[in-house]
Amino acid sequence: MRETGKSIAAVARDLGIKDGTLANWVAMDRHRREAGNGGLGEDERAELVRLRAEVAELAMERDVLKRSVVLWVKEATRR
Repeated sequence: MRETGKSIAAVARDLGIKDGTLANWVAMDRHRREAGNGGLGEDERAELVRLRAEVAELAMERDVLKRSVVLWVKEATRR
C-alpha cells in the first residue's frame, strides 16, 4: 500500500478484514484523491473531533483505573 509498501492482501490480513473490502476502500480513496477531494468533509471533521475527545476521555478513565488498582493492591498487601 502507499505508506507501507505491503500488498493489499497483507494489510487486510494484518487488520483481520477481507482483502476485497480493503481494496474497495483503497479504490475509493484513490478516486477521491484523483478528483481533488481528498480532504475530510464537514461530517467527517465533526466525527473526528468527537472521536478524539472520546479517546482523551477514555485514556483519562484508564489512567484513573490503573491508579485505583495500584492503591487497592498496596492496601491489600499491607494486611
